[in-house]
Formats: sequence, C-alpha cells, structure tokens
Amino acid sequence: MHQTGGLVGAEQIEIVSDAARLADVGPAWNDLWSQTGGLIFQSHAWISGWWNTAPDRDQRQLRVGLLWDAGRLVAVMPLCVTRRRRLRFLEWAANSHSDYEDILAAPDCPPAALARLWAQLTQLGGFDIALLNRLRPDARAHGLLTSSIGAPLRPNHRSEVAYRVVSTLGSGAAWFNGQSKKTRKHYRHGHNTIAEAGTTQFRLLGADEPLEPVLARVAVLKREWLIARGHTSNLFDDGDQTLAALVNALAHAGILRIFVLEVDGVIAAISINFEQHGVMMAFITTFDPRFERASPGSLLMTDYITWSFDNGLHTVDFLCGAEAFKSRFATDHIVLTTMVAPGSLLGRTVLLLDSARHRFVQWRAARAAQKSSETSDQRVASSVDE
Repeated sequence: MHQTGGLVGAEQIEIVSDAARLADVGPAWNDLWSQTGGLIFQSHAWISGWWNTAPDRDQRQLRVGLLWDAGRLVAVMPLCVTRRRRLRFLEWAANSHSDYEDILAAPDCPPAALARLWAQLTQLGGFDIALLNRLRPDARAHGLLTSSIGAPLRPNHRSEVAYRVVSTLGSGAAWFNGQSKKTRKHYRHGHNTIAEAGTTQFRLLGADEPLEPVLARVAVLKREWLIARGHTSNLFDDGDQTLAALVNALAHAGILRIFVLEVDGVIAAISINFEQHGVMMAFITTFDPRFERASPGSLLMTDYITWSFDNGLHTVDFLCGAEAFKSRFATDHIVLTTMVAPGSLLGRTVLLLDSARHRFVQWRAARAAQKSSETSDQRVASSVDE
C-alpha cells in the first residue's frame, strides 16, 4: 500500500497498489457502491476479480485512488498503469473487460475533492499518457476536465458507440410485433431452420445451475470466432480465470442473467447478460458456427429482448461496440467519449502527433467530400445544358 498526504479538513487520500490492501477496503467500497447505485464495472468485486486473475499483471501497476471523509469512503478512482506499444498508460482498471467506465463517488462528494484525488494519482508519475475512455454522457469523470491540478485532461477524438433497444410498449410481444415484416419473417425462418437439427429451447439459466460447463462452452465458441476473424483475447484463453471471476462478480451481486438457445440440450447460442436499474445489459454473446445458417445469435437476441420487456425492463443495452447485428435492433444509442493527458515528454509528443494525424484525416475527408459535391454539381449542370 502507498499512502499519500493530502488532508483537507477530515479528508484523506489513499493510493492502493497491492492486492492485500485492495481486499481490505472491500467492505467500505461495497457500501459506497450499494449506496450510489453504481454499475458493476465500478464494483469492488469486478475490479478485484480482474486484478486477482489478470494473466499479465507483470505488465501492470495497480493504482486505485480512495477518498476518505472522516473515516467514510466517499470516492474510488480505480486505475492502473499498463505497458502497451512501448508506452505506459494510466487507464481504468479492468479496462479491457469493462464497458462504462467512471469514478465511483458519493452524491455529496464535491468535484474539487475528486480533482485533488486525480492530482494525487497523477503526481506519482510513472506513465506517458493518461487515458480515460468509455465515458457515458453522465460520467462523474467529465468534471476532471475543468481541474487546474493534476495531469491536464483534454477531450480526445476517439469515441465508441453503445446501442440500445428502448420500449414503452409494455410487453415483449408488442415489441416483436412492432418490428418490420422482414425481421419477423427472418426470425421465424431462423427457428424453422435450426429446428431441423433437433429440438430447440430458449431459456434463462437457473441460479442453481453450475457455471463452469457454461463458461467452458463460451470460451471454446469465442476462441473459434476470434480465430476465424484474426482476433485475440486472453479472456477466453484455455485456463484463464478472469472470465470466471467476472461472471462470479455478476452472480454474487444477484444480477447475472445467462440466456441460451439449445438444440437437443447443446448450447447453440449464449448471451451472458446482467440486469441493473431496469436495464438488461449484454456482456458476452457467442454462437456455435455449425448453426450459422439459422442466425442463432439473432434468434437469441430477439428472445432475450422479448423476455426483458415481458419482465418489466424498459431497455436492453448492447454495451459498447458498433457491430451491425446490434444496430439492426437498436432504437437509441449513446456516444462514449475519451479524455487524455500527457504524463511525460514522450506522451506529450505522441498526443501531438496523434492530434495532427486526426486533423489531416479530417481535412482529407472534407476535401474528398467537396470534390465529390463539385463533380455532382457539374454533372447536374451538364445535364441541364443538354
């Protein structure tokens, strides 16, 4: 553990850098998380589960900022320093496996106190670039932009999209009937196609069903999908424990919802979801490529969206990622933004070059659009002259 000074009245700032102290602060962190209605990504179980099982901890340094007020934990800023592409990034802890990142803070915690916490975290140095990404429009971290202390954060051009399905119709059947004729026909055709392989069943896994076989199946299917597309993710590596730790965090919080589409008892598609604040959030979805002709992933999505609205939820959130299969169902979306700050001369140089490159790409796109418009105008004028 590394403790810093920084007392303002009864305020104390602490920087946690080891697993033992991370475990010790669990109860206080859990109380703050419960009181504020934080998302699972800001929970102690999520962050500690990731840190205790991360296979590349030798490339990371834990740096979790805690703000105490008269012995009460009022804010948590869960960060770590990660080495990547020859640079050291100060970024969110569990960043690779979290979708909506933010500071966890009590409602009465003032922005100035969060700015002091940020300053203590960044004054330790040891990073080239501070990168705070996947920020929702209502994220508390946005308040750090106006801070005059600590590493000076600025908005960055990088962003991500999170698609959502929102319905006020009151039932899953009403939502499904509101879909296009083509979508409903595709759904029925998919079910007829997959039924040729055996008896099909959509269901929500029971809370008492063992998770190990299900997670093993997810890992196998995800590895196949990633390899086929030239991607990698250590979350699904054989023997990796992080996936189990994160899913157990969902289960222990009582918010885990795993939906499966089975053919003769074998999982053809699966979605590991969780439910918070009236929203069904889709964390990991995959399917067996043997049934690809029937689009089992889309069938399962349709079924769990219907289930969600039938069970009183108002939104299904596909979390970050602009994949086409998400946009087909989406009725809404939010943009997740990024803030950056230099932590070294190397980091400052990289950020300047990145900004220059982005401006050049924008200029070139605008130039191409202008030329296309001019060509179109010329064709119209030529057509009129003829």
